[in-house]
Amino acid sequence: MSDSETPIVPATTVLLVRDIADDFEVFMVARHPKSNFAAGALVFPGGKLDPQDSDEALLATCRSQQGPDGAFTDEELAFRICGIRETFEEASVMLARDTASGEDLSDERNNTIVQTYREALHKGDIGLLEIVQKESLTLACDKMTLFAHWITPTFFPRRFDTYFFLAGVSADQAALHDGIESTESLWTTPSDALDDGDAGRKIVVFATRANLRKLALHSTVKALAENTLANEVITIEPNITDNDGDVTFRIPTNAGYPLTEHTEYGGALLKVKDKKS
Repeated sequence: MSDSETPIVPATTVLLVRDIADDFEVFMVARHPKSNFAAGALVFPGGKLDPQDSDEALLATCRSQQGPDGAFTDEELAFRICGIRETFEEASVMLARDTASGEDLSDERNNTIVQTYREALHKGDIGLLEIVQKESLTLACDKMTLFAHWITPTFFPRRFDTYFFLAGVSADQAALHDGIESTESLWTTPSDALDDGDAGRKIVVFATRANLRKLALHSTVKALAENTLANEVITIEPNITDNDGDVTFRIPTNAGYPLTEHTEYGGALLKVKDKKS
């Protein structure tokens, strides 16, 4: 299959952020070492769209919600629903409200829902719509702010069209990796995550690194959210050059990122595709 024929898979990534003293943290997971994409890398929770994310009955429960530009389209809702589902599966956090009270889920209620349904959802024994109906929940699509939009370059054998969303949570929000797709997790400041990548303690791929640098421009969730809403999200498909195995990524200088060029020496961490194959 040629680069141009490589299918591009729609996906969602969620940046759960919470305030701490003098800074904020983002929740990250380490992908399973045997993953066929970005194995072992430190990433934000997320995954590809599933048909259930566009289920008419599920979309209907969210259509009354609005974003900064008005009502969401069904496509915008589907990407957000995907992010909520993936965050529940990968981080044990249900971004939802109690339908009757309109209040965010308490930690106790969230934990009960996780213990009752998370494994079954992961196995496909139950769908997100059924959980919403059984627990009288309203998915908090309006709590998710579009932060970034990245498309994997043609350089790679697997390509994703990924929307990144911010979701602010309480300062004491608990979260935990699933032990299946991810094997570790942590709340970390963007600066600390970058330091871990620079020191070789963690694998941090270019797209994650760039978005961590963008997050690190701010010191509170409020400032981060306000800046995000005030600026246009520009779609990014990095340009890549390979100089005898040293892979350089470049992105537009007007996209709002302090990091616009980065070289991974000895090959891209995502495993560069052999262009002759």
